[in-house]
Amino acid sequence: MTLFEIIILAVIQGITEFLPISSSAHLILPSALFGWQNQGLAFDVAVHVGSLLAVVIYFREDIGEMTQAWVMRGFTSQQTPQSRLAWWVILATIPAVIVGFLFKDWIEDYARNALIIAATTIFFGLLLWVADISASRHKHLNSLNWWQALIIGLAQILALVPGTSRSGITMTAGLFLGLDRESAARFSFLLSIPVILGAGTLATFDLLALNEAVDWQALLYGAAFSFVSAYLCIYLFLNWIARIGMLPFVIYRLLLGAILLVFVLY
Repeated sequence: MTLFEIIILAVIQGITEFLPISSSAHLILPSALFGWQNQGLAFDVAVHVGSLLAVVIYFREDIGEMTQAWVMRGFTSQQTPQSRLAWWVILATIPAVIVGFLFKDWIEDYARNALIIAATTIFFGLLLWVADISASRHKHLNSLNWWQALIIGLAQILALVPGTSRSGITMTAGLFLGLDRESAARFSFLLSIPVILGAGTLATFDLLALNEAVDWQALLYGAAFSFVSAYLCIYLFLNWIARIGMLPFVIYRLLLGAILLVFVLY
């Protein structure tokens, strides 16, 4: 890949990993528009590492407090808000891990095509809009309970279908459950940590099994640009979402889905 391709693909990954706009929908656009080759498994691992570092560093204080509280109080009857939140992240992660492990190959073979991505981009964009305008949005993250966390985790299963958007569907579920926009977004971002870590680990094992030559310079650039774009994305999104709402992202998803449909049909 050229440096230009590396920058564009890494920035796309860094931004779309956390915005509710579907990373898979965006990653097929460069090949559709410019005829670029697939970036390869090694580059996928690198940009996921960059995204993971960004979310871990941004939420480092929350992660530290949750981890300490979970170790100290997580297995006692005297739970704290931080230890409960740690449990809810674990609980909400389990469904997607199980289903992803069982159906990963089927999804790769049958669900990863432009028509499905276009349809899910549009449909789940509209669902996000319905959640944003109809939900009460009065609950803080500390009010989340185990069954609400499980519902968000079950919703995350849908993100295994390309075009759904993992952050989009978890925020949608959080809004429907009454969380305010920032709380829904923060829980979605915390959920991304084990998901990205798991996906990156599996991809790394696949990469080692292939025993391919690695362009380390391309991987370093990819991880760096993914990190910077992801960190800025998280910072700006959490600072703006309470004011701007989800409508700009809904409109963007509808336009993106329409563009993909044009490529598919014509």
